[in-house]
Amino acid sequence: MTSVTLTVNGTERSFEVEPRTLLVHALRDDLGLTGTNVGCDSSSCGACTVLVDGESAKACTMFTVQADGAEITTIEGIANADGTLHPMQQAFHEKHALQCGYCTPGMVMAAISLVEEYPGLDEDGVRHGLEGNLCRCTGYQNIVDAVLQAAGTGGD
Repeated sequence: MTSVTLTVNGTERSFEVEPRTLLVHALRDDLGLTGTNVGCDSSSCGACTVLVDGESAKACTMFTVQADGAEITTIEGIANADGTLHPMQQAFHEKHALQCGYCTPGMVMAAISLVEEYPGLDEDGVRHGLEGNLCRCTGYQNIVDAVLQAAGTGGD
């Protein structure tokens, strides 16, 4: 077992993991943060996307020990303390950018990182930036509209 310390959603957490434990399993099984979904275990779908030090990362292909000392933000950590949704969550709600919801946490986290990294996004930029996150239910247009709305560059 290896000791790791992560700051998860603003709270420092120290615990023991086997060195081969994937970050997604530590978040779900050790910390009880089940909003991060396991979709494919091969980084193909993006359902497990979280923010590691502010940048999107697929937690199903990252060992927990690789994240030691990092700040991790999961879908559970982005809404305000008073329950007000994060602007990206609100845009997904308003634009009906989900159906079954399985991909939504990872899609939202990837979109937050995308908007912060590339201000002034257009539709092509959103589509290209989110191509590593798959949704099996929608046609993506509502997702693109939601990201553009949250980014303030369209989708209104």
